[in-house]
Amino acid sequence: MPDTTFDTATLSASRPLPKDWIMGISPYVPGKAAADDGRPLIKLSANENPLGTGDAARAAMAAGIADLATYPDPGAAKLREAIAGKYGLDPARIIYGTGSDELLHLAASAYAGPGDEVLYVRYGFSVYDIAARRVGAVPVVAPDKDYGTDVDALLALVTDRTRVVYLANPNNPTGTMTPASEIARLHAGLPKDVLFVLDQAYAEYLDDSEDDGGLALAEKASNVFVTRTFSKIHGLAAERIGWGYASAEIIDALHRIRAPFNVTTAGQQAAIAAINDNAWMERSRSHNARWRAWLAEQVAALSNHGLRVVPSKANFLLILFEGKLTAEAALKGLMAEGYATRWLPGQGLPNALRITIGTEAQTRAVAAILRTLAEGA
Repeated sequence: MPDTTFDTATLSASRPLPKDWIMGISPYVPGKAAADDGRPLIKLSANENPLGTGDAARAAMAAGIADLATYPDPGAAKLREAIAGKYGLDPARIIYGTGSDELLHLAASAYAGPGDEVLYVRYGFSVYDIAARRVGAVPVVAPDKDYGTDVDALLALVTDRTRVVYLANPNNPTGTMTPASEIARLHAGLPKDVLFVLDQAYAEYLDDSEDDGGLALAEKASNVFVTRTFSKIHGLAAERIGWGYASAEIIDALHRIRAPFNVTTAGQQAAIAAINDNAWMERSRSHNARWRAWLAEQVAALSNHGLRVVPSKANFLLILFEGKLTAEAALKGLMAEGYATRWLPGQGLPNALRITIGTEAQTRAVAAILRTLAEGA
């Protein structure tokens, strides 16, 4: 009878083993779209545009699938030109990706590695931790200031091993906004050899007066990389299209490891139409501002039941549950009524739900359900 016992060394040599730092990654968990019993839910867990996609982008998308046998433009030239024309940028310094997620990963891959440190604020976007660990870097988390960014706390943690600093503005999942003056102060305090990645996934929901100056900073600074996405206000989440802007040297480095043909032909055409559809952007922005404020007021009226809203500039609210009604109970109560929201205990937020601003009917329903749950707790 053959001997089936193995010592540890033999077992380790019998199959490929991933790097230790890869096994330290907690995989990204997307927002739920179905209940535990399989029932489809109204999805307010992923910060998608509740109005959908504009007609111009839909028409361009349909036209773009006419040729499925040919690879897309690998340089996304027309898309870069459209983005550059919209924001007054140099098209040669624009990079494109499979959502802004790919670009966030590229930043860590190009500028950090084993032994290096990647810095971000507590309650920041969960991809930052994954991007750091993926390349063997050490994630360093700075304390927050009432769920927002504390620039002094970030600067205090910069060391000679810091290689990348990530900051989402507005922040996800809290919705908080760091003003332009603080962005400039943070950048000024960073060493020149540290890459400052400013994640502006929700920037289009801001008024012009709220611009954090990121693109202007990237225009002149040698260590700033701004990322944006077509997944939110543009309503193209299904196509996974992102873009970023930085110095020519940074863009060159990122292109070296970017996946080829990473944005589809139809996706490029839809994105071009979307970025030029000012009416759709304004309609989406206005809808979000109105119903975000309305829902925030409704939740504030439940403060005697321990509910509190973190001030948001994005297309969602982070609601804190500090009374008898817990976030988990609210999650389940909303789910029972057909609504999926985001509970984030894995990000240190067991007492909170992140809720996307939906349509008028959806937003009114969420407010009514929360009131019933709070009053009945």
